[in-house]
Amino acid sequence: MKTFSHLHENLLQGKFVVTGECGPPRGANKAVIDKKISLLKGYVDAVNVTDNQTAIVRMSSIAASAHLVAAGLEPVMQMVVRDRNRIAIQSDIMGAYSLGIRNILCLSGDHQKFGSQPDAMNVFDIDSVNLVRTVRDMREKGKDMSGFVLDVAPQMFIGAAANPFADPFEYRVIRLAKKIDAGVDFIQTQCIYNIDRFKEWIKRANDEGLTERVYILGGVTPLRSAGMARYMNNKVAGMDVPSDIIKRMDGIGKKNQADEGIKICLETIEVLKELTGVHGVHIMAIEWEEAVAKIVEQAGLK
Repeated sequence: MKTFSHLHENLLQGKFVVTGECGPPRGANKAVIDKKISLLKGYVDAVNVTDNQTAIVRMSSIAASAHLVAAGLEPVMQMVVRDRNRIAIQSDIMGAYSLGIRNILCLSGDHQKFGSQPDAMNVFDIDSVNLVRTVRDMREKGKDMSGFVLDVAPQMFIGAAANPFADPFEYRVIRLAKKIDAGVDFIQTQCIYNIDRFKEWIKRANDEGLTERVYILGGVTPLRSAGMARYMNNKVAGMDVPSDIIKRMDGIGKKNQADEGIKICLETIEVLKELTGVHGVHIMAIEWEEAVAKIVEQAGLK
């Protein structure tokens, strides 16, 4: 079977994969990217490069991903539909492929009103499901959206996000099926703290046969403090941090809360390893890349 990237190859071979995350800097300082590369290289199979996350202007995901390629670390280039029309989207996909970028994660993007420039005009010419379909058609049909035949079709491994914790819960698996039908190859989920709800979501996905058609990576984020746990639960849309997790973090002295957050993360990974339909983990150590090596080693994933 044809493979599109090292991440794809590892998944095909049945490896329980690990992906990390790299947020580009709010400026043009390549040294910031280099430092994150040094912390992640050798511990993850691929690294998500975010695309102006939280609607704050940063170095482009394409440029930052190219820096990872040059350093021998495989990127998963995130692309949001918030900022580009279909012309720019297809152009950027082809440009990224020409730079050696082989994985793409198709996202809607945080609304600009939540970012640093709320008066910016949004685009949303197509949605994230149609972005998946566009990349798939460029890859499989060798044509752009107008039907023009591409001289070299970008052969990208296509990813998308899923949030098992958003409401209404009944729609979560239906939306997953829509992305699979559009042509997605792998899914990375929202951060998992509510294990019971995630288990129900993956069970429904298994029952529908969806996990036989897509690779699912469970998202985990180590908590650094009880305050972070409360903030994520109360202020971040679609996040579900159970009260017992918050109480557990509160019950630990501030000096040891980060260690407890890593311990909770490791416990979650152990559960995910045993769940049918879960093919790996996506570690989102938000501006805490130093924690990734410890998590990977202690989880026995290296």
